[in-house]
Amino acid sequence: MQTLGYDLGSSSVKASVIDTETGKCIASAFYPKEEMPIIAPKPGWAEQDPEMWWRYAIMATKELVNSPSVDPGSIAAIGISYQMHGLVMVDRDQKPLRPSIIWCDSRAVDTGVKAFEELGAEKCLSSLLNSPGNFTASKLAWVKENEPDVYERIYKIMLPGDYLSMKLTGEIFTTPTGLSEGILWDFKKNGLSSVIIDYFGFDASFIPEVIPVFSPQGRLTPETAGLLGLNKNIPVTYRAGDQPNNAFSLNVLNPGEIAATAGTSGVVYGVSDLIKSDPQSRVNTFAHVNHDKDKNRLGVLLCINGTGILNSWVKRNVTGGGLSYNEMNSLAESVPAGSGGVIILPFGNGSERMLGNRDTGCHIANLNFNIHNKAHIMRAAQEGPVFAFKYGMDIMGQTGIKPEVIRAGNANMFLSSLFGKSLATLTGAIIELYNTDGSQGAARGAAIGAGIYSSFGEAFGGLAMVERIMPDPELLPVLEKTYNDWQELLQKHIKP
Repeated sequence: MQTLGYDLGSSSVKASVIDTETGKCIASAFYPKEEMPIIAPKPGWAEQDPEMWWRYAIMATKELVNSPSVDPGSIAAIGISYQMHGLVMVDRDQKPLRPSIIWCDSRAVDTGVKAFEELGAEKCLSSLLNSPGNFTASKLAWVKENEPDVYERIYKIMLPGDYLSMKLTGEIFTTPTGLSEGILWDFKKNGLSSVIIDYFGFDASFIPEVIPVFSPQGRLTPETAGLLGLNKNIPVTYRAGDQPNNAFSLNVLNPGEIAATAGTSGVVYGVSDLIKSDPQSRVNTFAHVNHDKDKNRLGVLLCINGTGILNSWVKRNVTGGGLSYNEMNSLAESVPAGSGGVIILPFGNGSERMLGNRDTGCHIANLNFNIHNKAHIMRAAQEGPVFAFKYGMDIMGQTGIKPEVIRAGNANMFLSSLFGKSLATLTGAIIELYNTDGSQGAARGAAIGAGIYSSFGEAFGGLAMVERIMPDPELLPVLEKTYNDWQELLQKHIKP
């Protein structure tokens, strides 16, 4: 028996199939082969066309089912992981009313700040665990205020994963963890937040029916099945945002366990059983995939928008696209730690929550035309995100999350030994890399939701660690000095 998992990111849509007997991934495919475009009609805005996501999901699936190891007739269930905090709005014909306002879009910052001030910190943090911030609910409020013609035609609002599930099954649902990431879930009531619905004056009928994360969530329609090359009636049995799903894919399910990613954005995600929040909402708390009203499982999330996207910008604009990431990593390692004094603040991808929702932009400092070359920039483009991780993890420490071991997939920036070693050294945490990714996690989640696996332990029997990265004491002094310089530069740019 096999299960299929999708990971709908902001750079690509990836699909993987696992063999449920061995627990191994037997095939993967992704589209596009270069990063998906992000539309920025104005500075600080970020949008993508939901129909583009669907086109690439079709292409990835068709490539996957043509793999000799995949038996389309054996696929028993489908799972979905997706980029968090986006807003998709559809009419009664299930057609998008406008491009999706995605996770890194900053337009609703002022809307969320005003709501936080007027509702009061105590009410927001005790019920929602977060400020409304720049999350999905605030983005919907922005549309209500600025695009009333669009708002009036809304039938349902969705997160990106809800939209993909709708395209597969024709049915519209959402989940508690999804609503929590949109700041639409009340943890006191264990239900939809009337606090936010009433404050913004939303029509509650816009919110889809809520279903469990692991559960039957619709079946492939005959039309969609034919389009994808799959059997009809395959159930969708799991969906979760990319960061809860990434933690799930690494078997991070219990209090004290920590997961990280370093793709377009960088994330540290720790599981807690305490309903606790950062008073400034710089790190955020959401319902984890296994949270329920009788057993708190909360994901405390640090997000850094500018991580791998900085590296990809360097690839396109400094190398002219002529070097692979492996070649870039080798060049970066040819320069000593500290990048010869070159420092990069990687914050060029929208407002950063850990900086109080400021959009400082990216800054490159200390560049000397007579000394530095592209290798220095490449190393600084990896050290800069490492410093941002360290800065954010110190904030997380104030909520009780102090990682000694961090689990991550062997992917994206963690494919660079420079990045992994620098992060382990500066934070003092051991990093364990595993043979998994978001699409494989979604496939495992589908198997649990369909009852193929009876426990989380059974689902992760095939998970294997491929590398353990230890801190390097010899590297620490220069990284600490450079990090201090980085913090001084940051403070200049975040002062009111």
